[in-house]
Amino acid sequence: MSKVIKQMEMDALKTTFKDVRDMVLLTVGGLSSITDNTLRLGLRKKGIRLQMVKNSLAKRVFTDLGMTINKGWEGATTVAWGSGSVAELSKELETIIKKYEKNFKVKSAVADGQEVTFDLALKMPTKAGAIGRVIGLALSPARRLASQILGPASQVAGQIKSLKDRKEPESAPAAEPAPA
Repeated sequence: MSKVIKQMEMDALKTTFKDVRDMVLLTVGGLSSITDNTLRLGLRKKGIRLQMVKNSLAKRVFTDLGMTINKGWEGATTVAWGSGSVAELSKELETIIKKYEKNFKVKSAVADGQEVTFDLALKMPTKAGAIGRVIGLALSPARRLASQILGPASQVAGQIKSLKDRKEPESAPAAEPAPA
């Protein structure tokens, strides 16, 4: 392959992966063309893309983009990306890998530009889950303060209400003074 062609391919890879920080590296093989096409179409509907890459060029491109990926550069490599976060991507790929065990092998996963194991990528929170946890942590002190302020006030209000609702014992009518 000439240097010009290699440079063109590297430029195309840089364009494709410039904004991608979460991905999974796979080995895919032994699928019929119909199964492969059906699988790719199904993944595309979910926002996941697959692309087979040349290892030496992809390794250079990812290094230039600031990602350090050391594992997975032997044999045929297919890069899967998309679907919001590496957790969502990994969970979706896991269902496919279970269905086609003989045809898929996971090499590595990349989360926010850092190489991680596929098992760790599966356990990571999704984007929506992480945002929910951050919001919950941010609101926790305010919620605790409000409950501490309202707690004693509600007790006092309850005691006042119980005093109001308590029926006063009816006293006997006052005896009229006897005429003199």
